[in-house]
Amino acid sequence: MSETPVKQQNTAAYYGQAVASFAIAIGAVAVGIFNMEADAWVRAFLGIAVLYLTTSAFTLAKVVRDRQEAGQIVSRVDQARLEKLLAEHDPFHKL
Repeated sequence: MSETPVKQQNTAAYYGQAVASFAIAIGAVAVGIFNMEADAWVRAFLGIAVLYLTTSAFTLAKVVRDRQEAGQIVSRVDQARLEKLLAEHDPFHKL
């Protein structure tokens, strides 16, 4: 059987860009809501909505990642079974 690693690594630059982009986006929305000419309850509602949207996005990303990782594990098990069958198969053996 072949030993193929499943672990995929992102570069530090990619990780840094993702963190910076997230921080800038949240900061820009927070500044926009804070400077908005509206009642305090409207700004509070929008702030709560942004926080809820953010946590929902993180949850969705985790669910998608977990489903993709589970698919990789299943395909690796299927690949190992196939390799075992092929290794045990003798084409010159009479049935």
